[in-house]
Amino acid sequence: MLSVLKIQNIAIIESAEIEFSEGFNVLSGETGAGKSIILDSINAVLGFRTSRELIRTGESEAQVTALFSCVGENVNNKLKALGLPVSDDDTLLVSRVISADRNVCRVNNALVNVTVLRDLGTELISIHGQQDNRDLLNEETHISYIDAMSSADDLLSEYKSTYEELSLTKAKIKRLSGEKSEKARKADILAFQIKEIEDADINPGEWENLKNRRSELQNYEKIQEGLYGAFGALSGDDSFHGAVELVSGAYKELSSIAQYSRDVEELSEKLGNLYYELEDIADSVRGCVSDEGYSREELESVENRINTIYNLSKKYGDTEDEILLFLEKAKQEYDEISFSDEKLEELKVLCEKQQDKAMSLAEKLSEKRQKTALDFSKKVCDELRFLDMPNVEFVVDFKKIELSDNGIDEVKFLISANLGEIPKPIAKIASGGELSRIMLAFKTVMANKDKINTMVFDEIDAGVSGRAALKVASKLKEVSVGKQVLCVTHLAQLMSYADSHYLIEKATDNGKTYTSVTPLDITGRKNEIARIISGGKITETQLKNAEEMLTEAKAGVGL
Repeated sequence: MLSVLKIQNIAIIESAEIEFSEGFNVLSGETGAGKSIILDSINAVLGFRTSRELIRTGESEAQVTALFSCVGENVNNKLKALGLPVSDDDTLLVSRVISADRNVCRVNNALVNVTVLRDLGTELISIHGQQDNRDLLNEETHISYIDAMSSADDLLSEYKSTYEELSLTKAKIKRLSGEKSEKARKADILAFQIKEIEDADINPGEWENLKNRRSELQNYEKIQEGLYGAFGALSGDDSFHGAVELVSGAYKELSSIAQYSRDVEELSEKLGNLYYELEDIADSVRGCVSDEGYSREELESVENRINTIYNLSKKYGDTEDEILLFLEKAKQEYDEISFSDEKLEELKVLCEKQQDKAMSLAEKLSEKRQKTALDFSKKVCDELRFLDMPNVEFVVDFKKIELSDNGIDEVKFLISANLGEIPKPIAKIASGGELSRIMLAFKTVMANKDKINTMVFDEIDAGVSGRAALKVASKLKEVSVGKQVLCVTHLAQLMSYADSHYLIEKATDNGKTYTSVTPLDITGRKNEIARIISGGKITETQLKNAEEMLTEAKAGVGL
């Protein structure tokens, strides 16, 4: 669960440290006090996208730090899978520093990127807000709720893998079943390309060697003149002694006296090594001197070969390796076209097998979904009736379709909130308050499937009031048993059921705005509930009403 949330320089919050408790936590305050900033901060530390506009005016960076306790096996396994350190005391420390040009994220003091933080965040906190209601209106998402409830992850994964293979096979069949004239045209082009590359008979590294040889031939006279000069300087002739002979003489002189001095002996050894090395160099230089002379024919041959490879490189790849790779692919494609009829028959047989397997898996998946849907719809109806929708009818409508990525099922949620009305799509009849209660019913039914310990509800009370609000409060309290629930609310009923209540207040000082977060004691809770009831000045009667609400909530009265 989220034990501590520390916020620095986020919007109008200069500094705040909130210690959350287990169970049902509510946050309340005047409109604009900063309740949304708390949620923005939680989103930030979970790796969601943030804006530099979040940084408090006048500051260069902002920071959010979250300490989680009792994180459990799932989170620790996720940490290990991501190669991140695991704490011995089952805690987790996550932080994110936000500046104008970068983000610095840490998990248990190990640096990570935002993507890793977001991946880990999915195991830590589940946030439910207006986006969930919008998803509920999108019928394409309905099937995902049934799949989540059906515990058919392995079956669904196997089906999707089989369907993907089937789709690839169908794509190959379509490609090979193209117009014969088009295949013939493509085969002619490939045959020409293959012949052109094969006739060139190129080898990796050949182009570079040819360019080096061309340089040698173009500068033949300069090279030979330099070689002759170097060889003469090393070996000498009848008119002067070369370097080899001079070093040899010096070596003999030092060798003759080396026995008398250790220093001279070392110098003699060095000079001896130099003499032998100079001899090798002289031999090598002599070996480079060519007696064949300059060959215009060879230069022309080299130039033609370079041009051949250059022309191929403009068509098929910058290097010899890339050209040869193009040749290999062209041969494969040519073979596919040449033997397309045989290959096509093989693919059709494979496609039929894959089709049968996919259909069999899809039917099993559909059967499991329909069984799950019956149980799901009954439980959702039970929850909605508790949430003050006594005449509700909730139906999971199935329509059989052609094989698709989701199988053979099209799933839609239909609802009737009033007696005598036939169930219709949620988007057509549900009000804002009904949407909030439907989503809460879903979350309640699916709570046991959700292994995340902390749930955040934002505006779950939208459009809800009176007895319905009391039922929503009671249900959130129920959901929080064994979990941690954080809820931003404007309703006194929800506040009265909370285990912990935090007041968010805004104040100004020296031309700056500050937001504070204060945990409320019993007196503070009475005052805040009374403020919500009154909408203004607090009276003794309202305080007494607040006290009664807290007492009744504790006893579960009025449900």
